[in-house]
Amino acid sequence: MRAPQDPELWARRSRSFGAAAKEYAEHRPDYAPDAVSWALADRSDVLDLAAGTGALTKDLVAAGHTVTAVEPDPGMLAELQLRVPDARVLPGSAEAIPLDDASVDAVTVATAFHFFDDQLAIPEIARVLRPGGVLALFYDLDDTDSAPWLRELDDAKRTSASHPPPEDEGWPVHALLEPWDERRFEHVHRRTADSLTATIGTQSHTLVVSAEERAETLARVRAFLGSQAETADGEFEVPMWTVVARARVRAAD
Repeated sequence: MRAPQDPELWARRSRSFGAAAKEYAEHRPDYAPDAVSWALADRSDVLDLAAGTGALTKDLVAAGHTVTAVEPDPGMLAELQLRVPDARVLPGSAEAIPLDDASVDAVTVATAFHFFDDQLAIPEIARVLRPGGVLALFYDLDDTDSAPWLRELDDAKRTSASHPPPEDEGWPVHALLEPWDERRFEHVHRRTADSLTATIGTQSHTLVVSAEERAETLARVRAFLGSQAETADGEFEVPMWTVVARARVRAAD
């Protein structure tokens, strides 16, 4: 789930979300409920790492888990606290988790692991997990087989900060990780042409470019959506898959 990218630009993209935290919370999709059940089973104490504005956090709380949500960006953190008051919310990062050793049963990461430094983050995740604990990675991916127009939309939304379409290099490999299990769950995101354009406006490749390029890109996206029979008028469903990878984590030495 990691694509090649200029390190400086990739770092800028990782830090870009806070200024659009309210819009991010309003427009980003959530995750398929069955994916949460499969990923965590009966594990009760959960750390939602790089929790953003709480798209997954709220579902973890609703499912009855005791949740600690950790997020590095102050703008995202404030929105997270507002939207998920029943979670324990802390500032912190994947590379420096503000929890005690062996304090949680599971760690979840939703659409964020690609921004982590694996070599620092995985030992930190192993440190805070209890024996038998799991790491579960969540991603929402467009179902382009069901909706071919999504492939054209991907071309329309590209900016100078977009990376090339990634080759699937698989899930991270580390001495502390046992082999991954992966499942896909059908999911949809209900949008209009305007709200899907706004969703794309919360993606990092549109947030880090110049105001002029951003405006041009979003205008191009809106024009494309207005030209398609499936998306021109009213609400429509964006078909997607919630992809979850789950691995047991060995205790760090």
